[in-house]
Amino acid sequence: MVYAKQNLDASVFLEAHGLLHQVGFEDVSINLNNWDEVPCFFACRRHSLIDYDIFSASFYLLSRYEEYLPHVKDEMGRFPAVKSLAHRGGFLDRPVVDIWAMKFGRLLQREFPELVFGDRSITVHHTVQVQSPYLYLHRGIIHNLAGFLNDFYRLQFDRLALRAQVLLKLRKDPYNVFTWLTNASKNDRTQLTVFFFFGQSKKFKNYINNRRKQVLTLVKFVSDYVDTGLLFSAYKNEQLDKMKAEKRRLEALTHRQMGPASIVDQQIDLPHRYRMLVELEVKQEASMYYYDSPGFRAGTCTPFLFYDLDYEIKTPLTIYPTTADAHFLGSMKEGARFELLKALFMEVDRVSGHFVMAFRNTDLVDQKKTKFWRKLLTTDSYEFFR
Repeated sequence: MVYAKQNLDASVFLEAHGLLHQVGFEDVSINLNNWDEVPCFFACRRHSLIDYDIFSASFYLLSRYEEYLPHVKDEMGRFPAVKSLAHRGGFLDRPVVDIWAMKFGRLLQREFPELVFGDRSITVHHTVQVQSPYLYLHRGIIHNLAGFLNDFYRLQFDRLALRAQVLLKLRKDPYNVFTWLTNASKNDRTQLTVFFFFGQSKKFKNYINNRRKQVLTLVKFVSDYVDTGLLFSAYKNEQLDKMKAEKRRLEALTHRQMGPASIVDQQIDLPHRYRMLVELEVKQEASMYYYDSPGFRAGTCTPFLFYDLDYEIKTPLTIYPTTADAHFLGSMKEGARFELLKALFMEVDRVSGHFVMAFRNTDLVDQKKTKFWRKLLTTDSYEFFR
């Protein structure tokens, strides 16, 4: 089998587009077409086993090539979904890299019948990001005094009464869903990771003193039952020492090496944030999704290694792509939300990939409007989407 610009008398020829032999990166012309009803690009001109260079196309999506090129960012420096090739090409809701790989595997088995591929099954994994573990408790006198005055000024007497009851410990803090979460983690068919924020929030409404004994005790309690990671602050490159401090605090508290990581508000700003994680020796990261749309940001639902195009190196940082963000979908009507997530789940199931939902603890408070998310997190996904 030969993968090259020209066939060298091999029985199986795969024409190379040239992207994988390129040094550095530059603007690439892309024409989208369909390969047996699956969107694809980098068409082959010569007689090839397949009509497209799926290796170059996969690399383009997995390396996030388009995010290295000049592009418009939002006010937080993030790459919006509407600017992506997947959105423009109408395949953001399909894990095309996995589909291409499965199609290629079947073609290889046709040419080489002795080939055997291992079986794999779908993995369901939920993540919960915790910026504020409490709504009222452990926020300090000034914060709660300002909250009381604001509730009174806005005539929100129900909220004012709830705040008073929580502070008097007559009711549980609404954001404290962690006992429920640890019980939910007992579902053996679903993985769960909770990311705690140890940085300094830039928003007054999110501020909480995460050095308080009660907050640290909570993190330690959750880490004893659930896979726990760190929700890093979105620091600039020159503030790597602050990220190191956050990592050390979590490791000292849990008495184990830090596991997976995520970046607050998906501010990954490629490639800078990932380079910082590599320098911190973080092994797994879960921010690979769009803040403004569900779907497959890197074209896949399978974990993959971060490749730095600037330095042309494969790093040890494994990226776990997330399928959808519950916080973003919270404003949708329940019926439309269910159908959208069901379609995404079925796409992942067809390729036996990872179906990952991102939640915040605020999405899981015990209220009528959150019952959908609580049921999704605690129910077997096949049963939920049947």
